[in-house]
Amino acid sequence: MKHLRNTLFMVIILLVSGAVWAQQQEVDPSQLGVDSAQQRLQEVSVTRFEDPAFWRVHMPQDTGVLTYRRLAGGPMDKEPIEAEVELGIEEPDEYVLGVKAEFFRRGASTIFVEASRPLAVPGIVKTLSVWVVGRNRQHRISLVVEDYFGNRNILPFGTMNFSGWRQMTVAIPPTIVQQDSFYSDRSGLQVLGFLIQLDQMQTYGQYYVYLDDLRAVTDLFAEEARDPDDMVDGW
Repeated sequence: MKHLRNTLFMVIILLVSGAVWAQQQEVDPSQLGVDSAQQRLQEVSVTRFEDPAFWRVHMPQDTGVLTYRRLAGGPMDKEPIEAEVELGIEEPDEYVLGVKAEFFRRGASTIFVEASRPLAVPGIVKTLSVWVVGRNRQHRISLVVEDYFGNRNILPFGTMNFSGWRQMTVAIPPTIVQQDSFYSDRSGLQVLGFLIQLDQMQTYGQYYVYLDDLRAVTDLFAEEARDPDDMVDGW
C-alpha cells in the first residue's frame, strides 16, 4: 500500500510539472496546424485602433455605464513589423482605444468591444496578439472570431492581472476551419471583437482597459501560390 501511495504521488508530481512546463513554453507559430509541406509565415497588422468610430461597446444596462474613446499613446516595447519596414510602409500609429466601465453594483457580467464590420485576416492564421492594459484585475479577455463557414469561436487571451502594457497572444487551434479544399479563392478568419468576462468580486467603482495593435502571424503560402488568372467564386 505504501509503495502504491508513493507511486501515485510521483505520477501527480510529474503531471503537475508537465503542466507548468507547458504553460511556460512560448508558442511557435511554425508548429501550429502544419498541414502542408511549405509555409510562408508573415506577421501582419489587423488593426491599430486608430479610428474609434470603427468600434462599438456593449454591456448589460443594469451592470453600469460604458464609454469609450481614442487616446494618444501606446506601448513603448512594441516593435515595428519587419515586412512593413522593408517595404517602407508607414501607417498611422498614434492612438489606442480606451474603454471605461462605471459599475452600479457587483455582479458577473461581460463587456463586448465589437468591430463595426468583420476584420478579415488572410491566409491560415497561426496566432493573434494584442497589446492590453488590464489594470491588474482578474477580468478575462478573449477574441471572438468567425471561421470559414461562419461559425463563431471564442479564443481566450487570459486574465488581465498585470500592470502596464502587455502583449497577449492566443494560438489558433487546428479545429477551427480556415479553408476549404474545393474553394481556393479565400481563406483565414474574421475578427468580430473582444469579449471581457468580468470577475464579479471586482465589478465596483470604475474600470479602465486599453487596447492597441492587433496582429496576426499567418501562413500566406496558398495566397501567394494562387494562379493570378483563377476565377473568383463570389457571384
